[in-house]
Amino acid sequence: MDRNLALELVRVTEAAALAAGRWVGKGDKTAADEAATSAMRRTLGSLDISGTVVIGEGEMDEAPMLYIGEHVGNADSLEVDIAVDPLEGTNICAKGMNGAIATIALAPRGGFLHAPDMYMEKIVVGPAARGAIDINLSPRENLLRVAEAKRCRTEDLTVVILDRPRHDKIVSELRRAGACIHLIPDGDVAPAIAAAVEGSGVDMLMGVGGAPEGVLAAAALKCLDGDMQGRLVFLSQSERERAVAMGIKDFDRVYSAEEMARGDVVFAATGVTSGDLLTGVRYFSGGAQTHSIVMRSQSRTVRFVEARHRFDHKPVY
Repeated sequence: MDRNLALELVRVTEAAALAAGRWVGKGDKTAADEAATSAMRRTLGSLDISGTVVIGEGEMDEAPMLYIGEHVGNADSLEVDIAVDPLEGTNICAKGMNGAIATIALAPRGGFLHAPDMYMEKIVVGPAARGAIDINLSPRENLLRVAEAKRCRTEDLTVVILDRPRHDKIVSELRRAGACIHLIPDGDVAPAIAAAVEGSGVDMLMGVGGAPEGVLAAAALKCLDGDMQGRLVFLSQSERERAVAMGIKDFDRVYSAEEMARGDVVFAATGVTSGDLLTGVRYFSGGAQTHSIVMRSQSRTVRFVEARHRFDHKPVY
């Protein structure tokens, strides 16, 4: 994957974040998502790639753009698969809360797990605890193993979990074991990345969230040399049938980050609202400031990009 393409991807997530940023706190998650999706699709069209969306806004009959199977880019060469979430944390954005991001990942054709739009059980840690986690063990056992790997006490570890009733038992178990719990209302991609970034204040992510978001997180974790395990959670027979149609046969399989995102992967994200990982969009007279992260699995290079945009010179925004 061309290393210059990684920086081009930042323009894509910046455009989506700047568009969604206009809707922060306005209570309209649909409008915010539509604005981000339109801006991301428009900017993707300028890239010299032949891309196919494999993780996107939904099926063709559900989404007007960035739907699964849509072709994007303006070239016939450099065939890539694309995973996108133009606005991860639509409710967060609508309510003006912390942690909404615009994100995208690229892999060689066939590189991403074609995850159905369903749930996935996940556990994520950074490089220091690589190899210590096992999704088949209890939350407490995983916590103890991570503490041992990081040479610290369980009381020193912070675990991010989606604030859902389904996680009540996990939260109680981890609290009894001494962990600090950070409950989030939505959007588990950014905290999954933060778990692998030193100094973020996040040590682990646990719980059940979206499977497509799991693939995006896996792409980032692969670039960061972190560790992740995921297992699909089926709530109905129709979900099993859809998974089979997408090539998934082993319903109990535990996927690693490398299995969900194969080959030379490139990942980028831009903050819409501020969180553990990125600062949100900040508008000023005639422009705005953005904060992004971009990385490649081949080089393990991680860049944080602060940019100031002048709208009179960038009509696309």
